[in-house]
Order: sequence, then structure tokens, then C-alpha cells
Amino acid sequence: MLIGLVGKPSVGKSTFFKACTLADVAIAPYPFTTIKPNQGIGYVKIDCIDKEFGVQCQPRTGYCKNGVRFVPVQLVDVAGLVKDAHKGKGRGNEFMNDLREADLLIQILDASGKTDEGGNPTEGYDVTEEVEFLRDEIDMWIYGILERSWASLVRKSRATKLSLELFNQLSGLKIKEDDVKDIMKKLELSEKGEDWKDSHILEFVREIRKKSKPIIIAANKMDLPGAEENLKILKDTYPETFIVPCSADSELALREASNHGLIDYTPGDKDFKIKGELSDKQKKALEAIKTNVLNKFGSTGVQEVLNSATFNFLKYIAVFPAGVNKLADSKGRVLPDCFLVPPGTTALDFAFKLHTDLGKNFIKAIDVRTKQAVGKEYVLKNRDGIEIITR
Repeated sequence: MLIGLVGKPSVGKSTFFKACTLADVAIAPYPFTTIKPNQGIGYVKIDCIDKEFGVQCQPRTGYCKNGVRFVPVQLVDVAGLVKDAHKGKGRGNEFMNDLREADLLIQILDASGKTDEGGNPTEGYDVTEEVEFLRDEIDMWIYGILERSWASLVRKSRATKLSLELFNQLSGLKIKEDDVKDIMKKLELSEKGEDWKDSHILEFVREIRKKSKPIIIAANKMDLPGAEENLKILKDTYPETFIVPCSADSELALREASNHGLIDYTPGDKDFKIKGELSDKQKKALEAIKTNVLNKFGSTGVQEVLNSATFNFLKYIAVFPAGVNKLADSKGRVLPDCFLVPPGTTALDFAFKLHTDLGKNFIKAIDVRTKQAVGKEYVLKNRDGIEIITR
């Protein structure tokens, strides 16, 4: 699973990325700070199962804090997208290529309206324009892929099916063949490419983008004047879109303060506790975060966006490999692993994910909570603990 962070320049993408990963990336208030895509690991949070067994887990990857497990997810933050990128402006199609493998896009948007379409300082920018141009650029990029090869697709489809040729052409975007067929059926589009007009191709592209590259919005910079009014405009204009009020600056400040032992803070929480010696400047900054962000919105929004992307939209579930009689691995680590897997994953699928030999020699699986055996077709549920039994 790969989650892409997208948006125009200077909206706070790099800050959002660093808040999620605490990676050392360049952050500056000017366009194209991010020249090459930054890849890193963020973390989604779930309730760990360790407390149910009266043990303390010891994660091999990620971490656990007060019974809350933080599980790794892969993120990619790409350079800011400018209008007409599909025509070569900015980094052009190179931007799009960075996102080919993304399963979902988080659009980081400047809710304060203080950056124009090129990422330059301004006042009163229409935030709905920011939403529209991103969708349009992605649509036109996919459209360009099809338009350039349309004659060839139509010719090949005479011996096969247009749906198959469309899938082959777009499979690099993580598009499924069934999705192509379903969209063609929904739009009542013919298997004969000769019957398609440019408008039909564009209709098809828009639906493909919604299916293969769903977009949720992180309305960033909510701590700035004008952001709350713009958030209401966004929600009224796009009621079908999931929009979360965010302050990446605040989240980054809280995580860094926590890492330095100044506060006790768990990402996604609505409050923090001071535990170290703070300067007057630090106290004032933390109080501003509490007043202007946490008390108003219940969190900084960053963790909520990641969790929603993973669990609500992609429908992934978290599964713990474990033993019924022994929760520790060969090195003595208790519940060291927790894996994120797609919906519909079976016990046999999970066995293969853990190791090819486990899949090949699979006999059954055991639910570590109920101690009941389940077969290879058992569909895993979120927070299952599963032991794989082999021959």
C-alpha cells in the first residue's frame, strides 16, 4: 500500500510529511522545495491486542504507546503540482509518474487561502480552485495516456475487447480489469472503440481516477485566519469528499516536543501534558496550539487523515501473527509484528504474506483469542491474532 501526498507548492506538504515521518526533509516557504519525491514511513494507530492477553508487546517495526499500536504505512511526497502540468509546466508529467503506484491520494490544501495557484503568497485565494485543478490535472494526464494510443487500442480491440486493451494500457496505474468493465457498464460505453467520442474518453477517465486514485483532503493551516470560513466553503461545495481540518505545523511541533521529553503526547490525541522545563516562548507556542487547534478541532488532524485513508477508504485491516500458546517469536519478542492487509485477505493469503513456505505447507490457522481452528478460506478481520499451522 502506498499513500501519495499531493497538492500545489507551498501548501505544507513537506511539513505534513515530516510530521508523519519525522524524516529530515527540506521545508521552506517557496515553490518546489521538494524536487525529488520523498518516500518515508508514516504510522496508523490501532488498539493493540497485547492488553487482552496481559502482556506488553515489543514491536519489531513501528511502536506501541499505552496500548496504542502504531503500524507503518508507506508515504510518498512529491513536488508541488502547478496548473497545466499535463502540458509540461512545472515538473509536468514527471509529477504524475511519481504517483503511478499510489493507492490513494491525500491532497494537502492551504485552507487559509494565502497561496495562489503557483504556490506564491497571496490573500483570499479561492480554495475550491485548488480542488478542481488537482482533479483536472490528474484527469488530463490519464486522458493523455489514452488519447495518444487510442488508434492502436481500437485496432487491437477488434481481436480482443476494448475493456481488456484499456486495462492493459492503464494497469501501471494500479487499475483493475473489473473496474474498467464496471465503469464501461455504468457509463453505457461500447466495446467498439470507434463508437467513442473524446467526451466518452474523458467521462471514462474521470471515473477511473475516482476508482484507482481516490482523493481525500487535508485542509491544512487551520491555525491561520480565514481557514475556518474556507473549510465551511469546502465542505458545502464538496459534500461527497472527505475533508479533515489539519495543522501540520502544530502536529510537527507536538511530536518534536514529545521526542525531546518536553511533553507527553500521543499522535492523534486531543491534548498533551507538559513534563519538562519549558521556556516562556515554548509555553506560549504550545498554548496557542491547544487554543487554536486542539480545542477547536479535537486534534491536529494529521493522524486522522492517515487512519481514515488506510482504514475507511482503502479498507485495510491490521492482523497480528501470533501463537496460541506463545505470543513471542524465536527471539523472545512479544507480538513483534502487525501487518496491514487488504480487505478480503484469507488465512491462506496471510500465510503466504508471512512466508512462501507457510503458504505452501498450510494446514489450518488458529484464532488466538477463541483458540478455534479456521480454514484457508477464512476471511480475516481487523485486529485478528492468527497462528498458522503447517505440515
